[in-house]
Parts: sequence; structure tokens; C-alpha cells
Amino acid sequence: MVSVGTVVWLSSELMFFAGLFAMYFTLRSTSSELWAMETEKLNVPFALVNTIILVSSSFSCQFGVFAAERLQPRRTGGLLAITRWGMVEWFLLTFIMGAIFVSVQAYEYAELVSEGVALSSNAFGSAFYITTGFHGIHVVGGLIAFLFIIGRAFIARRFGHFEATSAIVTSYYWHFVDVVWIGLFIIIYFLQ
Repeated sequence: MVSVGTVVWLSSELMFFAGLFAMYFTLRSTSSELWAMETEKLNVPFALVNTIILVSSSFSCQFGVFAAERLQPRRTGGLLAITRWGMVEWFLLTFIMGAIFVSVQAYEYAELVSEGVALSSNAFGSAFYITTGFHGIHVVGGLIAFLFIIGRAFIARRFGHFEATSAIVTSYYWHFVDVVWIGLFIIIYFLQ
């Protein structure tokens, strides 16, 4: 039931982001000259590296799910023996990459503000910060969920199917956030 509930909730989140995409395209279609001028300020290679970090976190998240499905909460070998890592180690790596993504996004915001692209500066600024900002909030929510799942793994006397299911549904959310970012990245940084 938890998996079904998560999928239904993610469907509502999909509708939320569809509204944000619609807003972005509507504003862009009415201000094409502004868009051409403002998108030149975007650092596409920098954002591409950040995107690769976030997409890589989906792989580490999925390896954490595989460990949870094996009911292996923690590593069974040395720290460098990644083939023996458990869910906790993979989710910690995912958390670190997600935190790097959010930090780099904040740095990009600061750079754009210094170039005069602010939330209230024009339609592009509003669309850019609203779409990427809401996505960033969702990433932070995922990071909190990872901390919760990792904490639960340490508190549980026995790591069982309940804990594994929680890890799996958290991965659904994380993969959703990654897919949404890929869409945002393509639309904002490449469809200039």
C-alpha cells in the first residue's frame, strides 16, 4: 500500500511540475527576445556537471535499494569494498551528491543575481527561479527523507521488509526528482 500511495502522490507532484513547465513556456513565448538575452548568462557546462552529479545519485540510490531488498542495511566489508556496501552507505553517497547539487545550485543563483538576473528582475528571472527553486525544495525534501531512512536503519533492532519498503519508496521519490531535473535542464539550458 505504501508503494501505491507514493505513486499516487508522485502523480500529483507531476501535475504540479507540469504547471510550472506550462508557466515557463507561456512566459517564454511572450518574451522571446528577453529569453535570448537572459539565457546567454547561463553557465551551461557548469549546470551540466551539476546535472551529472544529480543523475549519478540516482544510480547510487538504486544500489541502496538493491541492498535494502537483500535486507542488508550496512556494509559487510571494508569501507572501500563498495561491492559489499549496504543501504546506509549507498544512501549516504546519494545524500552527499544531492547536497552537492543543492550547493552548486545555490552558487549558480548567487552568480546569476550578481549578473542582474533576480526573481523580480523580469519574466525570465521569475520563471527560472520558480521552476528550479521548487525543484531544489524537492531535492532538499529527498535529502531529509534519506536521513530519516538512514536513521531508521540504525534504530531498527532488525532490518526487515518494513524498513526496506521505506527505502524503496524513498527511491521512487528520488528518481522522480532526477527525471524532473533532466526535463528542466533540457528546457532551460538547451532550448534557449
